[in-house]
Amino acid sequence: MSGPEGTRRRLQLARRSQEEVQGWSASAPTPLGDATLRLPDGEEIPLPAFRDASGARFVDVRSLYGKTGVCTFDPGFMSTGACRSTITFIDGKAGRLLYRGYDVLDLAQQGDWIDSCFLLLYGNLPSLHERGVFRHRIETNMLVHVSLTKFFEGFKRDAHPMAIMVGVVGALSAFFPFDDIWNPRLRDDACINLIAKVPTLAAMAYKHSIGEPCVYPKKGLSYAANLLYMLHAVPTEPFVLDPVLARALEKIIVLHMDHEQNASTSTVRSAGSSQANPYACIAAGIATLWGPAHGGANEAVLKMLIEIGTPDRIPEYVARAKDRDDPFRLMGFGHRVYKTYDPRARAMQDVCREVLGHLQLKDPLLDVAIELERIATNDEYFVARNLYPNVDFYSGIVLRALGIPMSMYTVLFAVSRTVGWVAQWKEMAEELPPKISRPRQAFQGHMDRTFTPSGEGRLSKSPAATPPDVELAVLERKKQQHRDIELQEVSMDFASVHVAQ
Repeated sequence: MSGPEGTRRRLQLARRSQEEVQGWSASAPTPLGDATLRLPDGEEIPLPAFRDASGARFVDVRSLYGKTGVCTFDPGFMSTGACRSTITFIDGKAGRLLYRGYDVLDLAQQGDWIDSCFLLLYGNLPSLHERGVFRHRIETNMLVHVSLTKFFEGFKRDAHPMAIMVGVVGALSAFFPFDDIWNPRLRDDACINLIAKVPTLAAMAYKHSIGEPCVYPKKGLSYAANLLYMLHAVPTEPFVLDPVLARALEKIIVLHMDHEQNASTSTVRSAGSSQANPYACIAAGIATLWGPAHGGANEAVLKMLIEIGTPDRIPEYVARAKDRDDPFRLMGFGHRVYKTYDPRARAMQDVCREVLGHLQLKDPLLDVAIELERIATNDEYFVARNLYPNVDFYSGIVLRALGIPMSMYTVLFAVSRTVGWVAQWKEMAEELPPKISRPRQAFQGHMDRTFTPSGEGRLSKSPAATPPDVELAVLERKKQQHRDIELQEVSMDFASVHVAQ
C-alpha cells in the first residue's frame, strides 16, 4: 500500500506498537514542576523538570534553543539523557544492572539465553510456548545466504575479525532491503535475523582467519553451544561439545547483552534515527564497539596481565599507574557509570574459576588478576577514584580457557551485544514522533574569511598542518615513484615499446 493511505496505515501500526511498549513501562515520568535557568543577562527561562522510574531528576531542555537560541554544552553526554528507555537500568552507586527490572546476575545464574533475549526484546519473560516459538525462529534464521559467504574471500587472512564483521554485517542490508520502519512485523523480523545470523558470521570470520572451512549451525544446540560448535568444529572429525563450557559461554553472553546508552548503543540509535537499514545500523554499532576504550578493552586487559607476568611484579605496575608521567594505565579498572564494583565482574570471576576448575587448568594470569584486584581495591589511590574491576577484567582469561583467541574477544562481545542493540533500535523505531539525532556544536572556527584564488600570494599560516615527518614521507614516496617510472621506462625501451607522455 503506497501513497497517503499507506502512510496513514503505517503510522497507525506504529502508534499501536508504541501503545504496547508504553504498557511495559513500570511508571510514567513524574512531573516536578519547572526548573529555572538564569542567564548572565538576568533572563530567567522556565524548563520542565521530571523524575524517572529510578528517581533520577531531569530537566527537559528540548524547547530551549527554539525559544531562546541558547544551547546546552555537554561533550560526551556526561549529564544528558538522549532518550527515554524501558530496557536496561544501571544503579552505579549500588553496583546493580537490571534488564527490564530483573537483576542481570539472577538472569545469568538462574535463567538462560532465551530468557534474557526474549525479555530485552519484548519486555517480559517468555512462557513455555513462547520459548519454543522463539527458539525455532532463531534456529531457522541462523544460516546466511551462500552469496554472502563469498564476501569473506575478499578479506586478507590477517584482517582483524572486527573489520570483517563491520563489512559482512553491513552487507546483510543488501540481502534484506528494509524500507518500512513503521511496520512492527518487519522490525521484529530484522531483530530476529540479526540475532540469529551474527554468531554465524562471527564464526565464519574466525574460520577465515585460520584458513579452515566454515562450519554451519546445527539445530538442537543452544545459542551459546552453536557458537562454540561453529568456532571449534571441523568437517573431518566429530566434535564433542562440553555442556559446562557451553553454559559458561551462555552466562558470558547474558552478562554482556545490554548496558544502557553506551557508545555503541548510542551509535545504533543515532544511525537508526535516520531510518537507515537496521543491518547497517548494527554494523555501525560493531565499528564503535571495536574501539579500545569500549569493547576492545578486554584484549587490552589480557595483554596487560601478560606483560605483568607474575604477582611479584604487580607493585611495580601499580606504582607506574599512579605516575602521571608514565603512559601505563591499569586496564579493566573503572567505569563511567559504576562508582563501585561492576556486578558483572564478580560474575565473570566466578565463571572463570568454574571453567578453569572444570578443565583442571592452572592459568597463572588468574593469579596475577586476583592479586592485582586485591592490591588495587585496598589502595586509597584507586578507591578514591572509584577504580574497581569492570566486566573486562576477567573476561579475557575465561575466553582464553574456552579456546577463543584474543582477536575474537571483541567479536564475542559484539555477538552478545547484538541483542541489546536490536532491542534498543526497536524501541527507538517505535517512538512517535520520530526524531533524527542532530546534536548542536559550540563552534570555535574562523568566521567570514576572504577567499584568495590559487597562485595569488597565498602564504601558509599553519605549519603544524604538515608535520616534518609527513613531509619527509611524501618526499620519499615521490622519489620512489620517480624511480619506479624510470625503471619502467628503461624496461619498456628494452622491449622497444616506449610510450610517450
